[in-house]
Amino acid sequence: MSALSALPFLKPVHLRSPRSSPGGQRRHTLPASEFRCLSPEDAISVFEIEREAFISVSGDCPLHLDEIRHFLNLCPELSLGWFEEGRLVAFIIGSLWDQDRLTQEALTLHKPRGTVVHIHVLAVHRTFRQQGKGSILMWRYLQYLRCLPFARRALLMCEDFLVPFYQKCGFEALGPCEVTVGDLAFIEMQHPVRGHAFMRRNSGC
Repeated sequence: MSALSALPFLKPVHLRSPRSSPGGQRRHTLPASEFRCLSPEDAISVFEIEREAFISVSGDCPLHLDEIRHFLNLCPELSLGWFEEGRLVAFIIGSLWDQDRLTQEALTLHKPRGTVVHIHVLAVHRTFRQQGKGSILMWRYLQYLRCLPFARRALLMCEDFLVPFYQKCGFEALGPCEVTVGDLAFIEMQHPVRGHAFMRRNSGC
């Protein structure tokens, strides 16, 4: 059984009806919406969305193209992309970490034996913003993490103005993060992955 078939919330949520060709035969069409883990082949599409989303706000990207490829090669199972008719419209990239709080090393390292999922970046394509896609994708990602036996917590760092968004997603603020990027300071936030027995029993995991 593939990982996708075992995780019903990663399956396409809608499928377009097959269209008919002039000869009356059906031809294949792409799913209207599909959620799947990313691969290194998605790296350029990921970076294009991320660059547009972050450079205009902070002047830099959480992950540069080589770092995106790095994580999608090491731990693609900790990423999730939302595709509309084959086009990437939103994504999350994570890696494993082995400490209670994030440090500067967490920006570039993947700790295979860790139990903390460090969420590096969540971004939505500009033409699909203000539609709730970020919240939906994060919900699906957290459901997915509950099916990974090694995952215990999710950690992320964000600027002050994003704290309310992540609180609505169920994260709690831990306080200032020791990680800095240039002049930027961050708030560290966490979400428990374990301790949701009812949700796990009903998630198909």
